[in-house]
Amino acid sequence: MNFHYPNGSSFKNTNKSKQLNLSKNSSINYGDRGMSLEAELNQSNEYYLDEDIAVVHKKPTPIQIVNVDYPKRSAAVIKEAYFQHASTTDYNGVYRGKYIDFDAKETTSNTSFPLSNFHKHQIEHMRKCTQLGGITFAMIKFVKSNELFVLAGPNLFYYWDRQNNGGRKSISKSELQDNAYQIKYQFQPLIPYLSAVDHIIDDRNNI
Repeated sequence: MNFHYPNGSSFKNTNKSKQLNLSKNSSINYGDRGMSLEAELNQSNEYYLDEDIAVVHKKPTPIQIVNVDYPKRSAAVIKEAYFQHASTTDYNGVYRGKYIDFDAKETTSNTSFPLSNFHKHQIEHMRKCTQLGGITFAMIKFVKSNELFVLAGPNLFYYWDRQNNGGRKSISKSELQDNAYQIKYQFQPLIPYLSAVDHIIDDRNNI
């Protein structure tokens, strides 16, 4: 199947580690199951929904189908489709009466997260959500070490703007350790990222 793509708040340095060791048994690595970050988040969001904690869903990608083949009466195969417009972020929903909007990214690097994983329109979307009172962040996973970080939107914007002003084009792991929330896998939910969101909301309320 062929897809065709269209053409087309300040930084807060806490200068301290924000590791959230939320697993009751840190010796058990619940996340080491060969699952993608998206699958892990979807499973975690199902738990949050079932427990009436939050409503967070993966955003569908809108496509326009232009060519369909019918090899048999009971089945249709999409042969060609177009993305209708550039996608924004991966997830959105409601938690603690707040609109939350975030993107999930993985990297195979051991030392840094490349900012090329984000697109300009995604950053612009998150900036607008933040300006209007939403809670935005990036969920970043270092695949090889199975480390997870929640980076608040304003901090992400700082690193994005830094690269555009001649700075490095990535976020080092040490910067994430200092300025993001590191979270641990646990049994339920698999990724307890809302505990990091609690801190982001509280920090914002204290400004």
